[in-house]
Amino acid sequence: MTDTPDTTPPHGQTLSAKAEAARAERLARQAAALRANLRRRKEQARTRQDQTAGDQPPTTTQPTPGNGESKTCP
Repeated sequence: MTDTPDTTPPHGQTLSAKAEAARAERLARQAAALRANLRRRKEQARTRQDQTAGDQPPTTTQPTPGNGESKTCP
């Protein structure tokens, strides 16, 4: 992927100055939208990573019986 979009029209066509300006504006809007989307996705990933790190239970807990009964010593 390149950082600068290809500004030549397809198949050797030439664009008028107005059409070229509109195309350049469209490409600039698209680039800005893609950057904003990437920022949002990165922020979501960071938030999810922080949430999963905080939600993990400690590793030193005692297992509980599977059928819901508590074990008592006589």
